[in-house]
Amino acid sequence: MELGLVGLGKMGGNMRERIRRAGHTVIGYDRNPDLADVQSLEELVGRLKGPRVVWVMVPAGAATQATIDELSELLEPGDIVVDGGNSRWTDDEKHAVQLGIKDIGFVDCGVSGGVWGLENGYALMYGGSEENVAKVRPVFDALKPEGEFGSVHAGKVGAGHFAKMVHNGIEYAMMQAFAEGWELLEKADSVTDVREVFRSWQEGTVIRSWLLDLAVNALDEDEHLEQLRGWAADSGEGRWTVEAAIDNAVPLPAITASLFARFSSRQDDSPQMKMIAALRNQFGGHAVEAKK
Repeated sequence: MELGLVGLGKMGGNMRERIRRAGHTVIGYDRNPDLADVQSLEELVGRLKGPRVVWVMVPAGAATQATIDELSELLEPGDIVVDGGNSRWTDDEKHAVQLGIKDIGFVDCGVSGGVWGLENGYALMYGGSEENVAKVRPVFDALKPEGEFGSVHAGKVGAGHFAKMVHNGIEYAMMQAFAEGWELLEKADSVTDVREVFRSWQEGTVIRSWLLDLAVNALDEDEHLEQLRGWAADSGEGRWTVEAAIDNAVPLPAITASLFARFSSRQDDSPQMKMIAALRNQFGGHAVEAKK
């Protein structure tokens, strides 16, 4: 099938390549002309045959809204917009209404896989009607990992980004647990090789995971994380998860504590945040700050 892809950064650029490898045509637009196949959204829409599918991979908030606004004027009834960024699920509901007035379909899709997705595939969580999801299915199949799992129609519009939000909240708590354990091991006089302790956990333990593998990668690059400042951002989805828990009266003590722990990095050179920063850089290519 043909796909228009808006936003060709770290995630979008690799997604374009993976979809093309599966035999589909992808026409990409980015504000950076060195990355783009076309020079404008108008040209992108003009190059696609109807009914069109346009996948948006731009930052959540104002950038996504501006893109949706422009596409709503360019697309035609029967076309579909997929928001694959990290939008808040409540924005999905607004966008579906905005596009639906013009009979343009909408699907929201949470995407996980970071810089490793090109080779390993992307975990996909999407929301929308069965009809609209079916029209995008070839792209979902191209992006997902090999095998039975890694892709789910989570429910109606907003469900995909809600599921991805909760996924990221769990990710916060898991990274915090590794970070706390690492700091305690570093502090203990009796433990002389913390990196190899982490490496030993990679086989035969109940905490073995991709995150643990990435922690070992980070320690191989900088054994005591001495080159990193203990600072880590929160992307927004951790906060949204805690807010949703409050709205639904669901206790989330571990996830909430992991969000608050990141705030400590705003104050001091937190050792735990060195590990959080290292893990975010390993799986997502997120920026880190060098120690000054």
